[in-house]
Amino acid sequence: MAQVKVTAAVAGQERLAEGIYSMWIKEETIASQARPGQFVSLYSKDGARLLPRPISLCEIDREQGKIRLVYRIAGAGTEEFSHCQAGDSIEVMGPLGNGFPMDGLEGKRAFLVGGGIGIPPMLELAKELPCEVQAVLGYRDGTLFLEKEFQAAGSVYIATEDGSAGTKGNVLDAIRENGLKADIIFACGPTPMLKALKAYALEAGIPCYISLEERMACGIGACLACVCQSKETDSHSHVHNKRVCKDGPVFAAEEVEL
Repeated sequence: MAQVKVTAAVAGQERLAEGIYSMWIKEETIASQARPGQFVSLYSKDGARLLPRPISLCEIDREQGKIRLVYRIAGAGTEEFSHCQAGDSIEVMGPLGNGFPMDGLEGKRAFLVGGGIGIPPMLELAKELPCEVQAVLGYRDGTLFLEKEFQAAGSVYIATEDGSAGTKGNVLDAIRENGLKADIIFACGPTPMLKALKAYALEAGIPCYISLEERMACGIGACLACVCQSKETDSHSHVHNKRVCKDGPVFAAEEVEL
């Protein structure tokens, strides 16, 4: 599966919540090859910003040849993207990275755990998994987004830090409060959440796959700007590192040190 770098058309964009936007991009080649858990790199039109911005795939519409990106404004690059409208052009490279493993899950129960802007990458996985989906979504407050889309794919449980919606606390609090059980965990979100889920999975004796959120530069594994600590020696750098953009962003939890 080779990535392509093309100038694509913006099919539409809307604001989902304060600082969070949903953009559909028309790009048939990327849409046909992409898998849940992968990402694309978007390029700014400002020549002063040379490095692309990595954004996870939220949805993949292979029939229409479109991909959906849901992202948070985090700087000048994503601020620029938020002003794109239908018909505008944008330079995109993808699909990049690996995806979530999906084989051998028939008849099983899965936790799909997303925290904050780690929620969008879990939506396409929820739609494609061949098993029972239990989405556990963590938000800062009651300003929710994408929860209705997840409800169409499985059962949804909400946790908010301030208790304004769902369980007051974090995603593990929601799992315990609702007495939920699963045979496998897929997760994306802030490092403290992933670290806690890794420990939970180890204690429960179930496999856990996590998608890491790291600052990436090149997006193709050349610059080593997004390495994380690993148990095994990396074949590229020959140290105990993994390149999140190339070897990940999805890893078996036991592969990486958090």
